[in-house]
Amino acid sequence: MSKKHGKHHRGHKRPDDMTGEADLHGSPRPPRPSTARWAGSADTIAGTVPAALDGHRQIPILAAPGIVTVEPGAAFDLSAVEADADGGLDKAWAKEALAGERARIVALQERLYAERARSLLLVFQAIDTGGKDGTIRSVLQGVNPQGCTVASFKVPSSEELDHDFLWRYHARVPGRGMIGVFNRSHYEDVLVVRVKGLVPDAVWQSRYGRINDFERLLTESGTTVIKFFLHISRAEQKKRLEARIADPEKRWKFDPADLVERKSWDAYQQAFADALGRCSTPHAPWLVVPANHKWFRNYVIARTVADTLEAMDPRFPEASKGIADLTVPD
Repeated sequence: MSKKHGKHHRGHKRPDDMTGEADLHGSPRPPRPSTARWAGSADTIAGTVPAALDGHRQIPILAAPGIVTVEPGAAFDLSAVEADADGGLDKAWAKEALAGERARIVALQERLYAERARSLLLVFQAIDTGGKDGTIRSVLQGVNPQGCTVASFKVPSSEELDHDFLWRYHARVPGRGMIGVFNRSHYEDVLVVRVKGLVPDAVWQSRYGRINDFERLLTESGTTVIKFFLHISRAEQKKRLEARIADPEKRWKFDPADLVERKSWDAYQQAFADALGRCSTPHAPWLVVPANHKWFRNYVIARTVADTLEAMDPRFPEASKGIADLTVPD
């Protein structure tokens, strides 16, 4: 070992788990087997498993009225969902009610963060201009940034392509106490790769089951997964693309490639429908949100997030004994 990193002199004992350790007399000891190192860390490892996960229970995903929950195990007809639906709600009322749902999310997120036992993952999928960015910005307004992460998945990097398709998504799953947001998600690997023919059919077809296994792993590990598909009509997409072109302050959002992708509308709708039907499960159902009306979309999603957080029932941890009796000196 170089002088820069220090030198072990006789009589200065190295950690027990270092290979080739010498005792105080310079006699070599056999290295500890890796299993022994695990055993030595048993208490530490056990301490990282929150008590909240003991007797794990399935958290119900409480979809707000107006949202369509895809029945697990059944084919799904996306065209049967009216993208222009508004649940019969009054626009002014919904905008006012949204503020109340945001307040609930903020309060419950603080408890989730303090508890640091479980996490919440919000997955958003939609066709181009579907409203993912606007939804995230509106629903999570006021949430403490320290307790929330947002991951946006674009074209995979060369490093990501060197791993299995779920590798880059798993790395961004929220840790305990956090709310995580996927702006696009692991479903890109059964959507865009299918429509564009980027991989053989047998490859993307095999991914439905792997996605279901992945989401089951997350839920069984304490991460509640809520998946929102923002459903807009072809006419609504046209209107939103035209608005981006017409408004100088929105032109930066416009990509000419969106017009090319629009030609594949029917192919994308079928790919979406198949993913919704094949990957809606009891532990992570798909929620289809009629999203032509942004005010309706924002309210029902905020209510769903707030109601599900409430069902999770995160709690502040108990303070150390005696804190209530302490006084702060002048």
